[in-house]
Amino acid sequence: MHVSSLFRLLVLSPWLLASVSFLQAEKPNILFIFADDQCYETIAALGHTDIDTPHLDRLANSGTVFTHTYNMGGWHGAICVASRTMINTGRFLWRARELDKNLRPEISNERMWSQLMRNAGYETFFTGKWHVNADTGQIFDHVSHVRPGMPGPVFYPEAYGRPVEGEPDPWDATDPKFAGFWAGGTHWSEVVANNAERFLDIAAESPDKPFFMYLAFNAPHDPRQAPQEYLDRYPLDRIKVPENYQESYPYSEAGNVATVRDEVLAPSPRTEYAVKVHRREYYAIITHMDEQIGRILDKLEETGQADNTYIIFTADHGLAVGHHGFIGKQNMYEHSLRPPLMVMGPTIPKGKKVDARVYLQDVMPTTLELAGIPKPEYVEFQSLLPLIAGKRDKQYDYIYGAYEPGSQRALISQGFKMIFYPTIEKYRLYHLDKDPQEMNDLADDPRYKGRLERMISEFIFVQGRMADPLK
Repeated sequence: MHVSSLFRLLVLSPWLLASVSFLQAEKPNILFIFADDQCYETIAALGHTDIDTPHLDRLANSGTVFTHTYNMGGWHGAICVASRTMINTGRFLWRARELDKNLRPEISNERMWSQLMRNAGYETFFTGKWHVNADTGQIFDHVSHVRPGMPGPVFYPEAYGRPVEGEPDPWDATDPKFAGFWAGGTHWSEVVANNAERFLDIAAESPDKPFFMYLAFNAPHDPRQAPQEYLDRYPLDRIKVPENYQESYPYSEAGNVATVRDEVLAPSPRTEYAVKVHRREYYAIITHMDEQIGRILDKLEETGQADNTYIIFTADHGLAVGHHGFIGKQNMYEHSLRPPLMVMGPTIPKGKKVDARVYLQDVMPTTLELAGIPKPEYVEFQSLLPLIAGKRDKQYDYIYGAYEPGSQRALISQGFKMIFYPTIEKYRLYHLDKDPQEMNDLADDPRYKGRLERMISEFIFVQGRMADPLK
């Protein structure tokens, strides 16, 4: 149609203008809530009753839960940098690493997640942990309290190599003198909730314009600090040591993690006492964050925006806190690769669980589909909506994991996981469907020789697909 003809049609057809306005108003809001270092096994509603999470339970029961969500890994100890660069650019791990060196072209070409949403008519908001090599002020409309990778200053010697049973604990998670989450006078999780409430009030003033909110908690990253009342909910006799607890992991040196900062937070070799204390502090800061999430959900309802809002909750990866002898996330085991993932909203089934293996970064194209934005060719992750709708039962043929070039690799395929330490040519093999705690290594079992060989061959193929720099 000629431009002048289209202009006359719009002028002469007020019903068409009303229809266009209606469609714009009906675009759904997107509320993305992002945690840091939260393992999948920290939601009470999903059977993990060692922890109290009433508001995350509320999300889980009101929407669809993805039970096997993965992060691909990272290219250095701060795994969250890789995770967040992937989610904001839509690229798989090693291509995201290349972009991380210089994101200016992505920003100039308006390819970042928030820019795609803004260009589709969304008002965009950000608060909390960013840890992406880009200026939030360039790519979001409203920005408040952009936080670094870790609450700081955190490098107090009291926070490391502790606690030792029978000796006074030099660290106090409730003491503001150690700053961290207490820096500035208000706990950082509470600051995120304060900003979220303010953002929701701003959005309510323009009900005809949809919003995209990216609310990023630093919790439950260390230093795991929370008010005393939350620590009091977790006496040590309530805390269990993980089933796959080990005093030490035999391939920490080969995996290049023995001296990573996360791993020196607790004494080595591990003790059950130290693991329980760290898990206590982990649970307390998660429950405190859960309370702030409850405030956000309440405000969403109070402002009358809940009925047209999709809510997505996940974290940038998991965390060990005592599993397999690890404390951190720089490994290829389930507890460190897997965060929780929940989606709720107007068309999302309630109480549904999807067991298909997905990547947490799939939430980016999911929001694009919800917003009616065609997925750009450069976005490698896939929308979760077909899985939610039951249109397919598998998202990927395999799940890939990596940590630093030459240190660790993983491949999950047909219910098995292979972990590979290239520097010592060591493989580990687990049947995840039968051994979800990864306690029975089958790599040297002659009955699984063929399986291991097939997975090695598949991994060589996957390396090419992933642009893996491992030679």
